[in-house]
Parts: sequence; C-alpha cells; structure tokens
Amino acid sequence: MSVLADVAAAMLPPEAGGPSPQRTAAAARRLIERMPRSSQLGLGAVLAGVEAVSVLGTGRTLGRLPPERRERLLRRLSDGTIAGTAAVDGLKAVLLLAHGADTFAGEIEETANAHVPSNPDGELDLIPSTEWPETTACDAVVVGSGAGGAFAARALARAGLETVVVEEGERWDVQRIRSSHPIDRFASLYRDGGATAALGIPPIALPLGRAVGGTTVVNSGTCYRPPAGVARSWRERHGLALAAPDALGPHLDDVEETLRVGPVPLEVMGRNGRLALAGAEALGWESGPLRRNAPGCRGACQCALGCPNNAKAGVHMNALPQACEAGARIVSGLRVDRVAVERGRATGIEATRADGSAVRISAPVVVVAAGSIHTPPLLRRSGIGKHPRLGRNLSIHPAVGVTAPFADQVFPWRGVLQSAGVEELHAREGILIEATSAPPGMTSMAVQGYGESLLRSLEGAADTASLGAMIADAPAGRVIGSGRSLIAYRLTEKDGARLVAALGAMAKVMLAAGAEQVELGGDAPPVRGEAEIPAALEKVDVRRLHLAAFHPTGTAAAGADPARHPVSPGGELRGVKGVWVADGSVLPSCPGVNPQVSIMALAAGIGAGAAGGNRGHRPRRKEPHATGPA
Repeated sequence: MSVLADVAAAMLPPEAGGPSPQRTAAAARRLIERMPRSSQLGLGAVLAGVEAVSVLGTGRTLGRLPPERRERLLRRLSDGTIAGTAAVDGLKAVLLLAHGADTFAGEIEETANAHVPSNPDGELDLIPSTEWPETTACDAVVVGSGAGGAFAARALARAGLETVVVEEGERWDVQRIRSSHPIDRFASLYRDGGATAALGIPPIALPLGRAVGGTTVVNSGTCYRPPAGVARSWRERHGLALAAPDALGPHLDDVEETLRVGPVPLEVMGRNGRLALAGAEALGWESGPLRRNAPGCRGACQCALGCPNNAKAGVHMNALPQACEAGARIVSGLRVDRVAVERGRATGIEATRADGSAVRISAPVVVVAAGSIHTPPLLRRSGIGKHPRLGRNLSIHPAVGVTAPFADQVFPWRGVLQSAGVEELHAREGILIEATSAPPGMTSMAVQGYGESLLRSLEGAADTASLGAMIADAPAGRVIGSGRSLIAYRLTEKDGARLVAALGAMAKVMLAAGAEQVELGGDAPPVRGEAEIPAALEKVDVRRLHLAAFHPTGTAAAGADPARHPVSPGGELRGVKGVWVADGSVLPSCPGVNPQVSIMALAAGIGAGAAGGNRGHRPRRKEPHATGPA
C-alpha cells in the first residue's frame, strides 16, 4: 500500500492540489482485490520495479523524492521500452479509475437516484446456487445468460423443453445498482475486476461483463443489424445457413422488437453527441443518432456500470424474463467446469459453487454461451474442444479514442454514454465512429501525462468532448488454454494503419465542431487545425496508443467447412451430439458493428435448432427436478 500511495503521489501530486495518495491507493486496492492472482502479481511486480528504479537511480524511495523528480522518473519509465510503457500505463489506469470513481461517487449516486426507474426489474425465476440441489435433471442446460444464452434459452423454453440457465455472475437489480459505490459496481459487474486484456503490442483492454444478463448489463446498448455485405459473406463464404435472409431476417425483427430498439432522442443525447453530429454535418459526412435498446433513457451515462433507471433493455429485462415465463429457470453464482459427455453425446454439465461444492445438472441438450473468450477453454477442458481452429479466428473490434477541449462546457457524462454515429468511413474503410463517454471520472484512464499536467487535464474534463472509433479487424487473435483464458492478439499492420486513419477522421470531426485542439495519443502532438493532421499522424506510434475492445467474436466459428469451422452451419459443435454453441464465438468474421443484435438473432436460430422443432409447451415446474440430495 505504501508503494501504491507513492506512485499515486507521483501521478497526482498532492503538492499541486492532487488527492490524498493514501485515499487513492485504498480505492485502487478495492479494484485490485477483485482481479485474478496473475494480475495482482503483475501489478505488484510493476510497483516493485518502480521502487527499485527509484532507489537505484536516486538512492531514495519514490515517496521521499520531490514532486518534480517523481514525475520525471515515471516519464522516463513510460518513455522507455514498449513493455515499460505498457506496465506503467496499466498501473496508471487502475489508479486513475479508482481516483475518478471515488471522487465522483456522490455525483454518480445522485444521478442514479434522480428519477423513479423507467421500468421495473425483469421477473426472473432465479435460484442462487446455494439453494440449488446438488444433482438435478432437465431437458436443456444453457451455459451463460448473456446476449446469446438468453435468446437460446428463450427458444428452448418456448419449444417446451425444461430449460436451466447457469450463470457464474450475480443478479444486479436496480436497487442494488443505485445503492452501490461505483468502484464496487465496476469491480463486481466486470470479470476479473475489469482486468481482462488481449496480450500483444500494444496490449488491448478487453472488459467482459459477468452478471445475470452478461455483458448486456454493462454494454452501451448500441444496436446495429449486421451489414448486408457481412451477412452475405457469412452465407456465401462460410456456408452459414442461419445468415440467409429468410432465416436471419425474422430473427432480427424479433430481436429489435424484444429490445424495443429506437434512435437516441436528441433531448437526452447530451452535448457530447450533438458536437459529433455538428462536426460531421460541417464536413458533409453521413451521421445520425445511434439506435439503442433504451426506451425511457434519462441520459444518466452509467450504461457501463449497469443502468440505474432500468432504461437500457439488456436481456435481464426481456429475453430472460420471457424465457422464465415459458418455464426456464436461472441458477446464479455457479461456475461450469465441464460439459459432461458419454459415448459422444452430451449428458449435462458439472459445475462448482463459490464455496467449492459440486453441482451436476443432467440434460441431453447443452448450449454453450459462455462468450468468445470463455467458450473455447470450457470445451477444451470438457474433452470436446479438439478442433484445430477452436480458439483461433478471434476478432475484437479494436477501438481508439480522441479528446478535444472546447471553449464552453461539454459535460460529456451528462447524456447518453454512446449516442451518435458517423458512418462516412464505415462501408469504405471499415471505420465506425461513435460519440462515446463514460460516467464522470471514469474517462480519465487514457488521459495523457503525469504530475501537475495530468491534474490540469483532469480538471478540464467538463470542457472536453470525446469520440471513439472501432475498426473491422482481421481475425488476428486466439484464445489459449483450458483453465484461465489467455488472449493473444497481434494487431496487423493494415489494422494499425486503419486506427491511425481513424484518429485523423475523428480529429476532423472535432475540429469542424469547434474544438480548440484534439489530443491524438500515441506520442503524437495535439492538432489545432485540419492542416496539422497529416504531419501529426506520421508521428503516431501505434504501439503506444491506448486501445480497448469490447466485441470479441469468431473463436468457434460456425460454417459449412469441417476444416475451418468448429461449429456446424446450424450451431452444433462438430464431433459430439447434443452440444450447441450460441454466443459471439460462432460469428465467422468481425461484423463491423456493435454485435449484440447479430449474436442474439443467430442464438435464437441456434436455440430453435437445438430444440429439434419441439413446439409443445410443458407445465412449468415450480421446484427443481432433483435426482439426488440437496
């Protein structure tokens, strides 16, 4: 803790008006304690390294140095090797996230409780794993309750199959969201405390939700149908029958109706989104409000922490309640260890409660919807993930952002978190620009600099607008391992160039909207006019950009070629009967847009296929169908 506080003092010096280093370190520790042991050890090694460099270079520990020397030491470490930059930036991200969330906790709570919820909590037949019997049986088990799992479960239950959905995370109802500190919301709603990352140069943050409702509880709510060219490629190049217009179209219609998708209303959009639209209009670029599943949105800008108004229609608000209405049940707090298979046919799942006790659920149909990062390891440790392409073909939709100060206040966190889209370069260059913000204080992770200059930048957050851009990337990653997932990702040279082009495009939009200057990152200087952009882009070091990704897909691609596709065109895992995959991993390629609608539509089709056409309805059982002792 003392070294963590010393680093906090170096980044945000109290001598220049910064926060208490001890308080920042304590808040950061709350995040670190929720991270996996490997991340904790890594951060500990970085702290030890920083302290060692200070002692060897100056003869004093970091905390005993004057402010200017502390800052100079951090800059030297960050400006050294790429690995050193990544290490210091990772530590900086944790400290700034903790500081921002702690500083603005009062405002976040006040905003969260400013209105009566737009919608009641979804009615779920949910049983905590502590109350679930040790051994049970049903017709179908769905592993994961996110975008894919929810729609697959609904299809199974509506077809009359007694369906159990197993979720490792917990349920977050609106009252729990409203009453929890933002640090605890972030640390609990994201797997591994938000520490998931794709390892490469540069490393790319890849936060994954873990809750009843999966990542739909914490995503932006943006809803795109798969572009026509993408769906055609899935059908023609990969033989994905579910992507045929007559098959996919009705499911897309159903998904949009279920989620109540509509454009962002201008009255709640916020100035951050309106500036993006103004800049695009000045350039003559195609743009407009994004379509989202957020009827009744109040512009709280807390989508990434769970909507405090129940306005964002994640699957915990619709598809899961509809599945429960048809007879499905949900078990929370249960980690699936393996899919059980006998003589080449699924027989259920084996799982573990938080206390380590074992649970067995027998079923002839198992739908794996653990997500693109966790489905391959689950299949491997089950002994059925032997296809050579399983875990490969990973696309993640890398995203980069810019910030731009304006002469008058923006308050980017007052409005919709992801509100407006600029489509000008989307079809032609695979670059999709979206006006994106975050809850107050939680956009600071990517702010450049250290010391007093960093403090001044944080103080100007209310005057600063932000834009993000995603690129349709090549399948340049893979998920390794059968226990804890290891994500390896090599950003291709072409995709790196596309990210740089995205920076230039976003700078044009912000400058056209009236920004004083635009911060590009990647060691490039800020630009104050469009004429400065080309020279600045030449100085961008892609390896030093702060990148994030939110849409992993493709690691169990579905298609017609047994050599290329671990999953059949209908969604069944090759080499075993009764095991289906229904999450983002089945997408054969990057969809080029926010993928939740694509995942849901395909999962609905896969769930219907897994049900085997059984459309009869069985009476709903009120109690678990136990086959052994509780």
